[in-house]
Amino acid sequence: MAFNVNQFRTNLQYDGARPNLFEVQFTNWPTYISVPNDPSKMSFLCNATNLPGTDIGVTPLQYFGREVKLAGNRTYQDWTVQIINDEDFYLRNIMENWTYGINSPVGNLRSTAAENVDTGYGVNASVLQYNKDGSLAQAYTFVGMWPNSISTIDLAWGTNDTVEEFSVTFSYQYFVTLDGASQS
Repeated sequence: MAFNVNQFRTNLQYDGARPNLFEVQFTNWPTYISVPNDPSKMSFLCNATNLPGTDIGVTPLQYFGREVKLAGNRTYQDWTVQIINDEDFYLRNIMENWTYGINSPVGNLRSTAAENVDTGYGVNASVLQYNKDGSLAQAYTFVGMWPNSISTIDLAWGTNDTVEEFSVTFSYQYFVTLDGASQS
């Protein structure tokens, strides 16, 4: 019977995964960014993100007037993080300087230190999802990642008792998952 609550509870392992048990980890910043290299600060100030999405394209063929759909190439959806802004603008400055190296606002040039995604402006980062007992449930590592959009920070005289936040959207080459001991 579809309305049996006991069967539902039996199938919902460990009371379900919780969206607030996560951590974002950056291992390094691009070498051309002129701030202290402390990527661990992202683990504390990133307060929202998502687990990545991916799509497999469709390659349609016609056969005797009928469409046959074949699997195409995989594409990866952009990844967005929400960051708490502290008064030293540490992470905001990193994100802005990162994009300036990719394309400078005045000269419309790329830094020679950011010559390509693999050895210049692309870095790896991970989002880790934890179980309620603190053990690792799932990990996604983004390879060759770089910021393609930095959101505004809204300011208003009437905004009291809040802390500034901004979001950054990243493009990346692909992600790999790690669930327990197996890697795919």
